[in-house]
This record gives sequence, structure tokens and C-alpha cells, in this order.
Amino acid sequence: MMRQPIRLVGGTGSPYTQKMVALLRYRRVPYAITWGQPDQACDALGVKKPAPIFMPTFFFEEEGTLTATTDSTPIIRRLEEMYPCRSVLPEDPVLAFIDYLIEDFADEWCTKYMFHYRWHPKNDADNAATLLPLGLDVSLPSDAHEQFKRYIADRQINRLYVVGSNDTTAPIIDASYRRFLAAMENHLANQKFMLGNRPAAGDFGLYGQLTQLVGFDPTPRTIAHEVSPRTVAWVDHMHDQSGHEPKEQDWPRLEDQPESLKGLMDEIGRVYAPAQLANARAVKAGEKTWESEIDGVCWAQQTFPYQAKCLQWTNERYRALGNTDRARVDTFLQNTGVERMLSRA
Repeated sequence: MMRQPIRLVGGTGSPYTQKMVALLRYRRVPYAITWGQPDQACDALGVKKPAPIFMPTFFFEEEGTLTATTDSTPIIRRLEEMYPCRSVLPEDPVLAFIDYLIEDFADEWCTKYMFHYRWHPKNDADNAATLLPLGLDVSLPSDAHEQFKRYIADRQINRLYVVGSNDTTAPIIDASYRRFLAAMENHLANQKFMLGNRPAAGDFGLYGQLTQLVGFDPTPRTIAHEVSPRTVAWVDHMHDQSGHEPKEQDWPRLEDQPESLKGLMDEIGRVYAPAQLANARAVKAGEKTWESEIDGVCWAQQTFPYQAKCLQWTNERYRALGNTDRARVDTFLQNTGVERMLSRA
């Protein structure tokens, strides 16, 4: 019997929704998405809301009971158990670890690019405030649309501090985004996906953020066209890879990866590693904010317990590697700065 489609609710302007829908398409997993508000969907279905609730929210049936869940990274692993074909997780534990680093960087740092460009420049903020409500309901009445537009603009612009976006850090974010695009341009000249000729989970993480940076927000879209036309084209390709027929040999050994993969690791080590370490120290000390020097400038922002968990999970995966595999990872990451995030103890 064919399984019922997996239900999920999200928004067209949500990078994590785009990440997961593209992954479902590639994996040929039957799905049914509703474009809308997850909390309203939970109310309509009589399902307990996950805490926190955000986009996308998936609805899984467990022993006859419908449950709502969020967080794309564990959902990807859950889908792997449910649908073993067309995996996005490399069997080689070393490649799987590098893929995990890329996905984590996409979800937790590249989203800073997205949120900053969406709400910091005035023209981008107006674009987002106008289009995001219509992405949830294209037939929204004009008065309701105007009210929703004002609400979302005020709310999100006033939350820029949450991701550390301000006039001081804006040049750091912009420089990091440009370096990231340059690394993507260089890498995509060597192979079609981050780890070879088939997409992995990290590809979908990057794709989700880039759908917005390349396809929704004006300022980062202009920069992307200037710095990395390959990335712009890659986003179009990643939208639907359901016709791609993957082979295990499409993921070369880490030692056989092009040198350009190091470019992504260098950016992770340069900006994401110091942010993660400073945030983790602040969480451990019970501090509500943290400061750190990133790319030569003082960066200050709100502390995020979830990102401290991300660092913990990264290290748990690192320590779970066998001695030989861990040595292979260490050799590859040497002098990238990523090694500062990793602890054997």
C-alpha cells in the first residue's frame, strides 16, 4: 500500500520550509504542504503545538496519534529511517561529519545573512513586509494585508539584534556573505554539489537559505549575481532534483574532494566557530548576551541556548568517530579554524 503523504505547513519566505520541500522532492517522498501558519494548522487539526513552533511544522502519525514537530535537521534523519532510498546522508562517517558541519553552518550562520539583508536595508524590509503576508494568503484583503505588513515589519526589524545585525556588524555580515559566495563559485566550478555529484543534507541546508538570498531579497540577490552566477544557477537546479539518479560513488572520499571544499570550511572557521564558542561560554555562565571578536570587529548579540546545543551535537558526532576517521577529519580541517570548535573530551 502507498503511504499517505507527509503533511507539513510552512511559508514560501521560510528558508527551512524551502530546504525541506526540496529534500522531499529529491527523495521522492510523497508530501502535502499547506502554505500558512503552523499554529493555526495545529489548532485546526487539534494537535498539540511544538515548543517553539516555527516553519516548517511536520505532522507525523505515531501509533494512530498525529503529532507536530519542527527542526529540520532531526526531521531529515527521521525521514531517512522512514524512507531508506535516495539517502542524503553519506555512509562514510567522515563525509557524513563534514556534511553535518555544512548543514549546521547553513542553518545557524547563513540564516544571519538572510535575516540581516531582509530587514536591515530599507528597500529589502519593505519588499519582505509586502510579500511575506501574501506568501501565506495571496487573497488577503487589502486592509488586512496592510495591517499584517506593518506588524511583521515592526516585529522583525526590532528583532535584528537577535541575530547580531546592526550598523557595526553589517560590514562583517556583508563581507562574510561575499566570501561565502566566492567559495561557492569556486567549488561549483569543480563539482555539482558540495560533496560530489549527488546532493547531501548540507546542500539542502545551503539551498534553503539561498532561495531567499538569491530569489526573494533584492540586495543579496544583486550581490549573488555579481559574485557567483554559478550559485544563482545552482539554486535553480536544486529546486527540483527528483530526476537525478544518485550513485554511491557520486560522493568521493574526503581525500579525493577538490581543494575548493576547503573554501567553505575556511569561512566556517573564520566566522561561525568564534560565534559558537562565545555563545557556548555565555550559556554555560548563564549570561544573556555575549561578545566576541569576529573578523577583527567586536560582535555582540543575544545568547542562544539552542546554538549551544548545536555545538554540543557537533562535538558528540566528532567524538563518535573512530580514531582513524577522526584523524582524517583533523587533517582535512587543519588551519581552517573549524578545529577550534571540536573537542575530543
